Amino acid sequence: MPIEHVSDTARWVAVYRARENERVEALFRDPFAARLAGLRGEEILKGMPAVLGSEWAFVTRTYLFDSFIMEQVSAGVDLVVNLAAGLDARPYRLAVPATLHWIEVDLPDMIRYKEEILKNEKPLCQLERIATDLADGEERRRLFAGLNLRGRKTLIITEGLIIYFPVGEVKAFSKDLAAQANFKFWVTDLASPGLVKLMMKQIGKELQSASAPLQFGPEEGPGFFDPLGWHATKVRSMLKTAAKLKRVNWFFQLMARVPESDVRKGSRPWSAVCLMERTQA
Repeated sequence: MPIEHVSDTARWVAVYRARENERVEALFRDPFAARLAGLRGEEILKGMPAVLGSEWAFVTRTYLFDSFIMEQVSAGVDLVVNLAAGLDARPYRLAVPATLHWIEVDLPDMIRYKEEILKNEKPLCQLERIATDLADGEERRRLFAGLNLRGRKTLIITEGLIIYFPVGEVKAFSKDLAAQANFKFWVTDLASPGLVKLMMKQIGKELQSASAPLQFGPEEGPGFFDPLGWHATKVRSMLKTAAKLKRVNWFFQLMARVPESDVRKGSRPWSAVCLMERTQA
């Protein structure tokens, strides 16, 4: 099967980042993506023809995460925690201060693989990796409590993570983050119920084979997190951003003209990257 484990999705997304390097007017540069994706990443894409044409969405997501991260670092964030970091190489490619502390959290096998590939590269900030299973609630809460002591103004990143969680687990995860006083900001991507349904129709068989179905797509949109200690202060549509950057075809350009309020109220596919602030006292 193309995907054997949820971690394999990181390889497929890394292929998209590698291809972005080949563009003259690239939205970002990731010189490490091709090595991290490896031949396995290309094999995964070849085995999933249904994702052809979706490159713009993943590239736009990366671009938006980069933008939010740099905004918050410039505003004084002193610790970045990337949960389920996968094959992300931002500590090596973003122009962040050398004094910034950056912690990546992922499963042990992913961390070992990544460290082997990047063993001769030097990050641009103070990078640390922690192996843990974020699906284990007790282990997760212990990790968060320890990380809370590491920074006074911490930014949490979850890119391509919570969409795999059931609603109840997203609620517990959000509350666990909000319980930490120094976790001030959280950047995450969010999909509508319509998009989750569409993606499962396209690649659900492959994801199910890896026990990694897409599950989380709240009808409330970013408002889902309001009772959980977080409030979205900035929400940037992936489609509208891609249209503005001229990275989608004419059909998606037309779709991007639909008011976001109309899209969110219905079951139409919709996705965004959200910057949230902690509201729990």
